[in-house]
Amino acid sequence: MALIPVTRAIAIDEREVVESFTRASGPGGQHVNTTDSAVLLRFDVAGSPNLPEMVKDRLAVLAGSRLTRDGVLTLRADASRSQEMNRREVRERLVELIREATIVPKKRRPTKPTRASQTRRVDAKKGRSAVKAGRGKVRFD
Repeated sequence: MALIPVTRAIAIDEREVVESFTRASGPGGQHVNTTDSAVLLRFDVAGSPNLPEMVKDRLAVLAGSRLTRDGVLTLRADASRSQEMNRREVRERLVELIREATIVPKKRRPTKPTRASQTRRVDAKKGRSAVKAGRGKVRFD
C-alpha cells in the first residue's frame, strides 16, 4: 500500500487515485498521433476515508467545476509530451489542491468605523461638494 503524502497528518492511498491516458491535443507532429501522453486523474473526494469532513467541504469549494455531482475530482494534464511528466504534474496539482483545502480561513470580525473617521469622511464629501458646486456657468445678476 503506497501513500501519497499531503501534509504531516494527511496522506491519501494511491489506490484512491485513478489515472487514465489519452492522446494529447495540439501540436506535436506524428509523435502525438501514436502516444497516449495526456493524463486524466480521478479522485473520489466524497468517498475518501483519509480526508477529514472539513477538508472535503473546502476542497469541494476550491475544485469548483472540476468536481462532479458524485464528488469525484477530475484533473487533466497534457502540457508535456512525456506521459510520466504529465502524471507527476497532475499528482502535484492534486496534492497542492488538497493542501490548500487544509488551511482554515480566518473568521472575519466585523468592525465599526470610529466617530472621528466618519466625521473626516463627511467633511471630505462636503468639501468635494463645494468644489463641484463652484463649477459651472458664471451668472452676472
